[in-house]
Amino acid sequence: MSSAASVMDAYLARLDTRFPQVLEVFDACMSDALGALTPQGVDAYLEAARSLGKLGRGAEPLLAFLEAWPSTARSAGEVMLAPVMDLVRRMQRSPNGRAIAALLQTLAPVSRRLQAPGQLQHYLDIVADLMERTTGSIHGFHSTYPSPGLPDFLAQAPTLLAQLDIGGLRKWVDYGVRHYARHPERQKDYFSLQSADARAVLQRERHGTLLVDVERKLDLYLHGLWRDGDLLIPYSTAFDELRKPVPYYDPLGIRLPDVQDDAHGVSGLDRYRVTLAHMAGHRRWSQPQIADNWSPFQRMAVEFFEDCRIDNLVMREYPGMRPLLLALHPRPAEGACDPETFSCLRHRLALLSRAMLDTQHGYLDADLNDFVVRFRAALARGASSTEEMAALALAYVAKTRRPNDQFAKVYFDDTVIDYRDDNRHLWRFIEQGDEEESFDTERHNDVQAEPQRLPPRHYPEWDSTSHSYRPDWVSVYEALHPSGQAVMIDRLLQKHAPLAKRLKRLLDLLKPQDKVRIRYQEEGSELDLDVAIRSLIDFKAGSAPDPRINMSHRTDDRDIAVTLLLDLSASLNDKAAGGEQTILELSQEAVSLLAWAIDQLGDPLAIAGFQSNTRHEVRYLHIKGFGEHWDDTVKARLAAMQAGYSTRMGAAMRHASHYLAARRSDKKLLLILTDGEPADIDVQDERHLIEDARQAVKELDREGIFTYCISLDPKADAYVSDIFGRRYTVIDNIQRLPERLPEVFIALTK
Repeated sequence: MSSAASVMDAYLARLDTRFPQVLEVFDACMSDALGALTPQGVDAYLEAARSLGKLGRGAEPLLAFLEAWPSTARSAGEVMLAPVMDLVRRMQRSPNGRAIAALLQTLAPVSRRLQAPGQLQHYLDIVADLMERTTGSIHGFHSTYPSPGLPDFLAQAPTLLAQLDIGGLRKWVDYGVRHYARHPERQKDYFSLQSADARAVLQRERHGTLLVDVERKLDLYLHGLWRDGDLLIPYSTAFDELRKPVPYYDPLGIRLPDVQDDAHGVSGLDRYRVTLAHMAGHRRWSQPQIADNWSPFQRMAVEFFEDCRIDNLVMREYPGMRPLLLALHPRPAEGACDPETFSCLRHRLALLSRAMLDTQHGYLDADLNDFVVRFRAALARGASSTEEMAALALAYVAKTRRPNDQFAKVYFDDTVIDYRDDNRHLWRFIEQGDEEESFDTERHNDVQAEPQRLPPRHYPEWDSTSHSYRPDWVSVYEALHPSGQAVMIDRLLQKHAPLAKRLKRLLDLLKPQDKVRIRYQEEGSELDLDVAIRSLIDFKAGSAPDPRINMSHRTDDRDIAVTLLLDLSASLNDKAAGGEQTILELSQEAVSLLAWAIDQLGDPLAIAGFQSNTRHEVRYLHIKGFGEHWDDTVKARLAAMQAGYSTRMGAAMRHASHYLAARRSDKKLLLILTDGEPADIDVQDERHLIEDARQAVKELDREGIFTYCISLDPKADAYVSDIFGRRYTVIDNIQRLPERLPEVFIALTK
């Protein structure tokens, strides 16, 4: 046996554990610890791990500690081990022992955010305070219950500390404890960042300049200095760690980050002003270019040159902008990019961009200085043009092309100019392809013109990996469905006349009964003679008469509101198994019969269809409103139903509940007809939209809306119960859909 192996065996003997999960990773964890800790720290590490293994909580706390502590010690120091273990012991003595693993699992990312022993100590104090203030006694019992919000808070702590300093975190936690300490479910929603309250307080406690606080100033700035104006729409920078959103504008408005920190000596407000000035310059001076025949590298170069032209014109218009632009533009170091390892084109363009703004740049590259001279000569001749900048950019790419430009690994250091927008306005595409971002790519000759749509409503989407919502993640566009020929629906109803006759007998049993008399009322619609005569006799006999001599009536009515939500994704165009009709045609027949049946009952009914083309465009098409009768207008819309795109079900359900929740009905039913699982082209994880739809069902349950799914997918059993629990029906024989859909509704509402 080697000496290294014997040393590891000795360390393992000191750990004194037999958990197989721990034995598998112990060598790797110990190697990490030996590289990060002092000899005294290693001893303390093993002793702390040994005590965690004896807590009786299984292997999870021990595993979490072994993996997390070396990284934590690097960030916050070995001195913090004692406070961490003190808190673990306090949690073990309380009903919150199950949260120990959550504390240790997030310890490393928390310490990396805080980077100081004192800061980590403050964090541990906040955890202890939250635990003590939300752990309580249940009335009528001698035992205590664990803190409902503590595990959720520990899971969200790294996300929270990415947006708040430790003082802001304390205030955020204090708000949740003060308002929800005695409301377990609402406390869980708050500390898991699901409630609007939690996100609002988080926004309030974030550092920097909030767009909502300076929106009026920026609006006046746009109108006053640039004679421009548009809706300012915030987006969050806190929930996308992989690819930070970039400012941009489109026909709906100007998109800006919801918060701007002070940076490089420039205030958050001035950073907003610089971004708006740059975009206002584009709106005034830039012209879209046809980009079909240009490579991505060429387009990137054109964008850099055009951005520099706009910045120079902005400085010419308002010289006071120069110091702000120079402060916010990165200053890349010449020669910093290694051409043997990285693609350096982006780095070269950032150098060139700095040189075009800064006359004192000091760069020595001959090609760079040549094109700076040519750029300034073009500006000196006048405002120049986007076409001239494009020609100059293409010449620069051709002259400076390097073999390493094709490397997959791109050098990004000091190349991100965050006050500039993403330049989507700069390009026009004659032929749509894979390179451009287009959300309206599929058109058929027989499709009617795009219906007029309302401005989008934004909904959150549940992220099951972080157990939190992505706020304002999905844009839902609603419109009135185009119309077709109502006579087509009349033919479908005539086709199913025998079925309608059979349904009619069932519907008669469900119809509301006649009026019901309510007696013994002091005030009513008419006199109750029996009670009135008895009261008169009592009065004549000298007794106190009963004053309840009136009666009233109420209708013994069904009080139920129904929304039928139709999946109109592209798969409905497939042929139904064993027949010549498409699934869409069978759905039209079934929905027509159901709408006719509900009209016979007199229940309020709304019908809508949905389809999605990424999270940026979920289409919600109104076919019948609650206030509309089952007439030719509605039939015409139903006749024009067409399928396309994908199935982002959670967003459509949330939007349907927006209307259904406003109904004053005792019962509210959301009936979903779909032929497949939730999916969209911008989602790679198959479970993501399933989990989001499941969360949407929970939200509707809290609003008192009963959801039920009718699935036409033979494989639906693999996922539909995850979303709807037991509230679903799978129709394997799609040919029977026109018969089964009304029957399911009748069974649900009888």
